[in-house]
Amino acid sequence: MCGIAGRLEFDPACSVDPALIRRMCAAIEHRGPDDEGVWTQGPIGLGHRRLSILDLSSAGHQPMPNVTGTLWITFNGEIYNFLDLRADLERAGVVFRSRTDTEVILHLYEREGVECLKRLRGMFAFAIWDTRAKALFMARDRIGVKPLCYHTDERGITFASEIKAVLQDPGVSHEPDPVAIHHYLTYQSVPAPLCAFRGIQKLPPGHYLLCRGGRTEVKRYWRLSYEPKRSAATRREQRDLEAELLRRFEESVRLRLISDVPLGAFLSGGVDSSAVVAMMSRCATGPVRTFSIGFDDASYDELGYARLVAERLGTRHTELTVRPDALEVLPKLTWHYDEPYADASAIPTYYVSKMAREHVTVVLNGDAGDENFAGYDRHVANQYAHQLRAFAPIVGSRAFRGIVDAMPAGIMSSSKRFRLHRFLAQLHRTPQARNAAWMSQFDPEAKQQLYTQAFRHQVGPAEAEELLFEKYRETDARDFIDQTLYADVNTYLPNTLLVKVDIASMANSLEARSPFLDHTFMEFAARLPVDQKIRGGRTKIILRRALRGVIPDAILDRPKMGFSVPIDHWLRNELKDMSHDLLLSQRSLSRGYFRSAFVERMLTEHADGRRKWHTQIWNLMMLESWLREFVDQPAGVALARH
Repeated sequence: MCGIAGRLEFDPACSVDPALIRRMCAAIEHRGPDDEGVWTQGPIGLGHRRLSILDLSSAGHQPMPNVTGTLWITFNGEIYNFLDLRADLERAGVVFRSRTDTEVILHLYEREGVECLKRLRGMFAFAIWDTRAKALFMARDRIGVKPLCYHTDERGITFASEIKAVLQDPGVSHEPDPVAIHHYLTYQSVPAPLCAFRGIQKLPPGHYLLCRGGRTEVKRYWRLSYEPKRSAATRREQRDLEAELLRRFEESVRLRLISDVPLGAFLSGGVDSSAVVAMMSRCATGPVRTFSIGFDDASYDELGYARLVAERLGTRHTELTVRPDALEVLPKLTWHYDEPYADASAIPTYYVSKMAREHVTVVLNGDAGDENFAGYDRHVANQYAHQLRAFAPIVGSRAFRGIVDAMPAGIMSSSKRFRLHRFLAQLHRTPQARNAAWMSQFDPEAKQQLYTQAFRHQVGPAEAEELLFEKYRETDARDFIDQTLYADVNTYLPNTLLVKVDIASMANSLEARSPFLDHTFMEFAARLPVDQKIRGGRTKIILRRALRGVIPDAILDRPKMGFSVPIDHWLRNELKDMSHDLLLSQRSLSRGYFRSAFVERMLTEHADGRRKWHTQIWNLMMLESWLREFVDQPAGVALARH
């Protein structure tokens, strides 16, 4: 895992300043503390920060040329089938100078061009400069595990693994993009290809960029398909699919164990991370290193479940109970994420990454189990809503909601009451609009109250929900649940979850690998019948059946628990003053984005318990923190501030 950077001048008479590439590399030093490489030649400059994982020798130094020096590559990621690809190339007469997957990509591109992407199995973001064609080729992996952003203008293109590196180019503006902020307020992260800064874009997952002669084109090379469906009509067919699932998943895990440095796994105590550790235990020659983090608030603590799995599988388990200091970690998160980012689970992800890095350099995790097998509560809610659609006028009525409000706390907690209200309020909408509402932090109605007239004018006609509806239209899935999973894979997963893990882990110079994100495994899971994923309020049905006897029943049968922190409690206590100081300060209000009366109402209603506004308040806090860090003082984007 590494960090990449580069600059191409469209005018071949211009030369890239090596000092710029060095500044860009310095801004992402945390992604690769082991080595730095800078190469410039006239109008092209490539940079690299290395976190050494494979072939720790100097032979793995980047940017890396081919034998003739006509191709140069800077690469971030891991190609898990590189040994097979290498063997194919060696049979074709290719002689290798290193044991790296980087060199495999270089030779594969030399022979197959952009078609090489179809043969790569892994997570990657890379740039290749072809000196003969005078062309820059950049690509990002199918799911979007590894980030890649860029800025283009009439002079050239600047690109890097992180936005803060692109911002080292003095020609790149620090001006915020109101439309990107508008979408962030809905989705808690800025969706690709948008960026919070005007003029910067993210290369979408499953796409490549080709730049030649001053012209840039972006093309898609992969899309997840949900058809044709596999058959599970009989119990024998179901058992065969379960066996195939385990076989494919074990292969995905085994491929991700290739490493020349110490390796372990995050273990939350949920089904997905437990499944990863179980497969690691099958493949490893010794005990697996596992890492868990817990909190002193019992409702957010899963250490007991993680410990149960660790004991059953005989892992070398390390755990830490912390009380996260949001006042201390918030500035770190603001700086590392580069954009406003409001998923509060970034806090524990940062802490567990920091703890794991003290022992290992690579960790496996359970990300994407929910996207493959319909594991979220809203997937269940979508099925229930479909079943209740005929009764929507009754159960969605104000009178029925009044009955819910009248239920005593002993029968229905405030949290369950809030979620039921949220469910009932959306029953009258289309399934797509309903799912969009459940994913939203600020819905259109809240934005009407929040936005000033001036900010609404800056945003213009952009509709945040349309980004999600577009995914429903482009998928080949026939069932609404599969359509929703496709939308998740192309929005929530790469824009929020994968960003969270990549940034939190790389902030600590830790490589994270995700077996559930193997694209061949995802293609298998996508074609499974929907009733093998979710049915009757039960999620991940085939995965749980396949794992029965592999991990403890107590893990398979427990309710889902999110990996997060008690932000709602903090905003009534430890963070109450900070939230007021940030959001009601003259500095914040003078931006002219939001109506102070509505912001104050949210803070007051949350503090006195009348309504839960914690996700929205945290969203605004992270936005204001980002504006202060990156916009108010653009010259202060320090190279290693945190």
